[in-house]
Amino acid sequence: MGREQEDNLDFERFVEVGRVVLVNYGPDAGKIAVIVDIVDHSRVMVDGPTTGLPRQVLSFKRLTLTPIKLDKVPRAAGETVLKAIIEKQDLVGKWSNTAWAKRLEKRKVRATLSDFDRFKVMLAKKQKRSIIGKELAKAKKTASKK
Repeated sequence: MGREQEDNLDFERFVEVGRVVLVNYGPDAGKIAVIVDIVDHSRVMVDGPTTGLPRQVLSFKRLTLTPIKLDKVPRAAGETVLKAIIEKQDLVGKWSNTAWAKRLEKRKVRATLSDFDRFKVMLAKKQKRSIIGKELAKAKKTASKK
């Protein structure tokens, strides 16, 4: 077994029924969905009954696989079955606790800030840097005396 094969054994984000995906392009960008069927080597059928994404066939180019996978999702599961599985396994809770989701939410909030809100954020950052700088100078001064 070569080194390349050993490195590939750690890969965990496979395209499979039940895998949670993030739509990264198009009108539904930013929504999460679940793979319910694999159409061919470049397209899958996804459904997001709790996130407002209608059942549709999407290309892998428009999707990003997440590390989250729902267990026991039957192939071509109906919307009601899928919704029950999503609620039982708390998909929205799992997703919102990931650093990825938090980062996307932070970006979305930043994008909707007004000019005055951005000004307030700038002032808060400035104050934070000032406090950290003073504490660092104090720590350096005490360290140099010893």
